[in-house]
Amino acid sequence: MFAGQWPDQTMYRSGLTDGEARARLQAEGFNDLPSAERRTLLHIVGDVLREPMFALLLGAGAVYLVLGDLGEASMLLAFATFSVLIAVVQQTRSERVLDALRDIASPRALVIRDGQRRRIPGREVARGDTIVLLEGDRVPADGVLMAVTDLQVDESLLTGESIAVRKIHSTHDIAMARPGGENTPFVYSGTLIVHGEGMAVIQATGPRSELGQIGQSLRQIASEPPRLQVETRHLVGVFAAFGIAASLLVIVVHGLMHGDWLQAVLGGIALGMSMLPEEFPLVLTAFMIMGAWRLSRARVLTRRAAAIEMLGAATVLCTDKTGTLTENRMTVAELRTPDLQWRRDAGLPLPEALGDVIEAAMLASAPHPSDPMEKAIVELAGRDAGATGRKLVRHYGLGSKLLAMSNVWEVDATESCSVLAKGAPEAVASLCRLGDSDMTWLRQTVDDMAGRGERVLGVARAHSAIGDLPESQAGFTFEFVGLVGFADPLRANVPDAVAECRSAGVRVIMITGDYPATARAIARQAGLDGDAVIDGAELAKLEQPTLKDRLQSTTIFARIMPEQKLRIVEALKANGEIVAMTGDGVNDAPALKAAHIGIAMGGRGTDVAREASSLVLLDDDFGSIVRTIRLGRRIYDNLRKASSYIVAVHVPIAGLALLPLFFGLPFMLTPVHIAFLEMVIDPACSIVFEAERDERDLMRRPPRHASSRLLSSAMGGWSLLQGMLALIALVFVFLAVGRDLPEDELRALLFTSLVLINASLILVNRSFSSSLVGAIRRPNLFLWLLLTPVAVLLAVALMWPPAMALFRFGPFHAHDLAVAIAAALGVLLIAEAIKPLWRVSFRS
Repeated sequence: MFAGQWPDQTMYRSGLTDGEARARLQAEGFNDLPSAERRTLLHIVGDVLREPMFALLLGAGAVYLVLGDLGEASMLLAFATFSVLIAVVQQTRSERVLDALRDIASPRALVIRDGQRRRIPGREVARGDTIVLLEGDRVPADGVLMAVTDLQVDESLLTGESIAVRKIHSTHDIAMARPGGENTPFVYSGTLIVHGEGMAVIQATGPRSELGQIGQSLRQIASEPPRLQVETRHLVGVFAAFGIAASLLVIVVHGLMHGDWLQAVLGGIALGMSMLPEEFPLVLTAFMIMGAWRLSRARVLTRRAAAIEMLGAATVLCTDKTGTLTENRMTVAELRTPDLQWRRDAGLPLPEALGDVIEAAMLASAPHPSDPMEKAIVELAGRDAGATGRKLVRHYGLGSKLLAMSNVWEVDATESCSVLAKGAPEAVASLCRLGDSDMTWLRQTVDDMAGRGERVLGVARAHSAIGDLPESQAGFTFEFVGLVGFADPLRANVPDAVAECRSAGVRVIMITGDYPATARAIARQAGLDGDAVIDGAELAKLEQPTLKDRLQSTTIFARIMPEQKLRIVEALKANGEIVAMTGDGVNDAPALKAAHIGIAMGGRGTDVAREASSLVLLDDDFGSIVRTIRLGRRIYDNLRKASSYIVAVHVPIAGLALLPLFFGLPFMLTPVHIAFLEMVIDPACSIVFEAERDERDLMRRPPRHASSRLLSSAMGGWSLLQGMLALIALVFVFLAVGRDLPEDELRALLFTSLVLINASLILVNRSFSSSLVGAIRRPNLFLWLLLTPVAVLLAVALMWPPAMALFRFGPFHAHDLAVAIAAALGVLLIAEAIKPLWRVSFRS
């Protein structure tokens, strides 16, 4: 029997008529979130193909195809196709956020239509419908409760609060208020009924509901373009411009000087191919794919590859409390009486003298509980009330005026019965009619327990005759038994993970919907800095400039609403921070999408949170976040090494293509030579460097600056210096021993020197901090898997007559090999001697 009624009870008990419901659905729309403006597959593919890096890959493949190099063309086109597929899959998946929201927002609903109860699809619920809510139901739309019986609702997906909240009924038709807090008469779309039952009148459906407003905000958040993609476009443009200019220069100058325009065109094509920056998009694609694979081995799913590049730059980690720092389950943390105290974290067994407290709390719970706190009581007691063999005679439920509940149990088939009560400490104290001294102890104890972040219940006991049960709990003479404190325990590895974040220069900020005392207690256990807390009410009053200033020193935000989480993330971004945000609820989705790196919990997280995020922790392990940051830094380090190598190696290649202009020689490089070199360069920069291990100081240095570039001025200067050393070595080889050689023998000598110098550049760029010996000792199987076949193929090209004819090589002698090796060793040793001077600048 429902408690409470509205003035016009008859109207709401009969509900809307079918005609009224259809009219409202036609006028206001179905109880759905608005459909996203989704693009067709062809539109997505078209957008991807218009990206400069993909277009360049396809164009380069076409050039090789025209030149008849089917192998190189096939490889480039395969990379391009694979890249397009990856981008299409990612963009298609990223548009599923609202689909996931619609699944939550539209469960089946039990409504009253024309005075009859019926189950209908949630999308057909209309404003004004009367709905019946039973334990286990998901609320289909926002409404005001007109009747309740012990109703408790899990609103964590909207508020972040770790346990269910009690609901009361309203005695009149009132406007909806925001979710959060105990003893309110409102229910919200997508929340879950965990105990009791109720009847509500729908006030808001579809996009007008709280869940719908989150969906609207998600649609309005534009994802930022990946920084590496933008920078790579710039580098590609610069290389392409130089390549085109150099090619045209070679064609004109050589044609005018020698009159052989065909050779001039072939030389210009070779030079253009040598400077074609195809490696950059290849490297970026390969690193993102391999980075996603490496993260998956750490139990982290990558949904947007752009997040990988940002991991190493993260300066702030905004984390939810419930289910992220904590285990998202209630446990009995403490038991107290005026004489005794027991805390779970002390590691001591439960004293027998306190057994009465937990026994009384268990008997005051439901026989087979579903409430999280009652489950925690049963866990500590080792059994539930249904297993005691007693008979439940009567249950007194929670009321709006008395926040306590009681169970009356028959004692051994006698006429007497035992009555056990639990509830808010002040409510239980009033039932026990405690004196002033006892009330002083109670208040101080409850404040102390609440300061530890605990939810506190009081427990009491009474006796009565079965035939003389009062109408309310207040009619019993209760005896106070004790206090039970509940906590959502901190995950065991969180303190170490927070400490490692701190050593890496990443500030951790906790943003939760829970109460300030609870938030402060959990923060203290996790090792977060500072005791200052900003709650939602205070945050609402702060102007944006003031908020930006407060964010410099505040690490705890409590009682925060969804749009406020988004506001915090945006303010941090405005401060120049690179923001990572963790979360698991629907309320976290806008902030997850707005953050540079959105990290959702995969086990307990909602589909909406996962779809809005960039990364998903498959094991819900907070420690995995640290591993992702480490991997992100390693990936970016190795990407910089590969980029430095790409720039360095193109300098001698371009120089060797240009040398004939200055010395009046035939062209030394043809397309087949460039194809051979690309066979070395492509896997070196995309596979060998990707597999390099961490630098020693990886997690002891601060995050890179948000404005840092893949090729900073220091890195670019270092790359050009290496390239010039390599080019000087080639010029030295030509001037020292190659000036009088026949054309085909000179080509073989210079090409062999270039290949060996290429290997030297790979070794130089393997590490920012290791010595030459350390770099050689660093294990990298892919390096030797590359250099070994390259050495074999080079030997074939130099010694097998058909291959010599293809490469236009003449006889190659032992002393030629010695000269090439000496040139490569010279480049290696000089570069290694200079590298320490640049080491500090590598971090810029």
